[in-house]
Amino acid sequence: MTSEPQPLDENLIREAVEKRHDETLSDLEALVRIPSVSWPAFDPAHVAESAEAIAALVRESGVFDLVDIRRAPIEGGEELGQPAVIARRESRNGRPTVLLYAHHDVQPPGAEAAWESPAFEPTRRNGRLYGRGAADDKAGVMAHLAAIRAVADAAAAEGRELELGIALYIEGEEEWASQSFGNFLRENRELLAADAIIVADSSNWDEDTPGLTVALRGAAAFNLRIDTLDRASHSGMFGGAVPDAMMATVRLLATLWDDDGAVAVEGLRSADLASPDYDEARLREEAGLLEGVSPIGRGEILSRIWAQPSITITGIDATDVANASNTLIPSARVRISARVAPGQDPAEAFAAIKAHLEARAPFGAQLTFEEPGLGQAFLVDTSGWAVEEIRGAMTDGWEKAPVDIGVGGSIPFIAQLVEEFPAAEILVTGVEDPDGRAHSPNESLHLEAFRKAVLSEALFLGRVDARTA
Repeated sequence: MTSEPQPLDENLIREAVEKRHDETLSDLEALVRIPSVSWPAFDPAHVAESAEAIAALVRESGVFDLVDIRRAPIEGGEELGQPAVIARRESRNGRPTVLLYAHHDVQPPGAEAAWESPAFEPTRRNGRLYGRGAADDKAGVMAHLAAIRAVADAAAAEGRELELGIALYIEGEEEWASQSFGNFLRENRELLAADAIIVADSSNWDEDTPGLTVALRGAAAFNLRIDTLDRASHSGMFGGAVPDAMMATVRLLATLWDDDGAVAVEGLRSADLASPDYDEARLREEAGLLEGVSPIGRGEILSRIWAQPSITITGIDATDVANASNTLIPSARVRISARVAPGQDPAEAFAAIKAHLEARAPFGAQLTFEEPGLGQAFLVDTSGWAVEEIRGAMTDGWEKAPVDIGVGGSIPFIAQLVEEFPAAEILVTGVEDPDGRAHSPNESLHLEAFRKAVLSEALFLGRVDARTA
């Protein structure tokens, strides 16, 4: 027989969040000091150190039946991915189970001179915590842990145990394409199975308003090589008669956009998504758009970012200026990153871009395409109980209703979560805000917004503790 649900006293949850707030920030700062960059050129020992530190914090909570550090093979190989922290407590008396996801690896720091304070020395100023990973995504890790601590403290204050089930998955290679993610899910499926999944790796609408991410664009990224010559030739002797690879590259890439800067590739589709008001002034401030430089694209600004495709050239291999000589460049190589609107398969989008480029190769230039990295777009079904509960918890935690937002970036592994756990409701939340500058120098976390995010998740967990699955 299942017990009658008895909700936790939410005043006790609020008190626990406040009482533990300084401890939460101290733990976050300790994690930020660990340079857990998961890219191959960096020392993997730091990622292992970060996993150990988080596992210790999880064990100290006393909530879980199992806490472990595990690795899985990367897709298509035997090499193991970076270490992840996994934990689980089984539900009691028919309560639901919630899987909490975040990642503990971080981006490289970039140029040291661009940081106002050292990247891995957490620094508080102007109501924010600065440091690499302070927002993306060690704050997500600590939001989960702080919420768990709060509901456990509230239950203990009432003289009882939590009844909801909690699974925890703190990944160690999200910033390096989550290459072992699928295998990790399959190998640990029973430990990760849940009725609802919170992915704490997105952003809020602003520092005063929570956001629930309901749409993510997909991705199709690939390298393209352009060849016109079998060797470099003298530009004075042959220039004007022989097309060099850079000339062909510039002309070819320019066909990807129309005069407004909108994508001009036939076969790339847009989605029909509602968007809140967002003006050009806010775009300029948040994106750092220089004075005199105009926005690109057509339609509502957020529609361009959330619901329309985009194509960006993110890298180019050619002779650099320091080594330039009077020669025609025989070959160039570019990195093309396309964002795919929700509702379109990224493989279909890549095929459309490939066909477009092949049909427009200038002067018969030879094109070579490397296999693309594809990530599925994501649309949330907002009709379920978990969405209703998280919206209510956010409204009470922030004292302001959340805004349903789209994100121009991609979180490809969400499609894998949907595939592995099709019955689970997926809630994409976050601790970041538009000025958090994730991946950039001077990444930071707005401390008051973080406190509200922790309270919201704690209220959500407390309310799930009184539900029947």
